[in-house]
Amino acid sequence: MTDFTRLMEKKAAALKYDSEKNGAPVIVAAGMGEMAEKITETAMKSGVPVYEDDSLASLLTQMKLGAEIPEELFQAIVEIYIYFLGFTGDPEKDQAEKEKRREERKQALSS
Repeated sequence: MTDFTRLMEKKAAALKYDSEKNGAPVIVAAGMGEMAEKITETAMKSGVPVYEDDSLASLLTQMKLGAEIPEELFQAIVEIYIYFLGFTGDPEKDQAEKEKRREERKQALSS
């Protein structure tokens, strides 16, 4: 696999939710490759939590900017918002919590 192919596999999307303006979260940024890296980098520098889900990112990057997410994705997005409720802004604590939740998911899936 070439470096270009690996780079283009990276996908990222950013959502914003304003209950007074929209009925669902809206795509405010989306891209692949270098654009995905910039989106992720900007979020991290700004203290915005980053959640990794390749399948969801693939779906979101196919949508138009400014579009509300479709109802079929509500459950996935709700789970991400719930995940972020534990976000503290402290990278070490957040990483520890992320690893703990990842382990809990693995155990739940193997049961």
